[in-house]
Amino acid sequence: MIRTTALAIIRAAAMAGLLLPGLAAAQTQMALGGLTADPDAPVEITAESLGVDQATGRATFEGEVLIGQGEMKISADKVEVVYDDATGEIARLEAQGGVTFVTATEAAEAQAAVYDISGGTLLLTGDVLLTQGRTALSSQRMEIDLAAGTAQLTGGVRSVIEPAQ
Repeated sequence: MIRTTALAIIRAAAMAGLLLPGLAAAQTQMALGGLTADPDAPVEITAESLGVDQATGRATFEGEVLIGQGEMKISADKVEVVYDDATGEIARLEAQGGVTFVTATEAAEAQAAVYDISGGTLLLTGDVLLTQGRTALSSQRMEIDLAAGTAQLTGGVRSVIEPAQ
């Protein structure tokens, strides 16, 4: 739903010549206001199935996976949870297929994502789409520093900035 709406905005803007040439460069950097996470908040995961591999220290959730941590919600087709060997706590989430991150003010979509909980970073790859209000950005890769609230987008970056009404 979010992807369809934002892609429609991008297509319409491209046809109308509203894409700003300076923002369509190979990479851009931006500030994120609401795409933040609380690494101390509990992580709640729901899914259709769960497989646990004691040898690798991974748990694999599949089928309509929904993850919540604080105000951040993550959904995907499949999510592997990687635990820290020393503490036994969740260190990283590796998501694949229809990955969506949502907060109250922003949403990001991609084909795959790695959320490093302890490091406070989020890497999205493959058809990345970020929406902030009426602004939409797309690229092939987006690296987010959740603590700093910044992101680096690379690979075919496009932006649509709606004028104020």
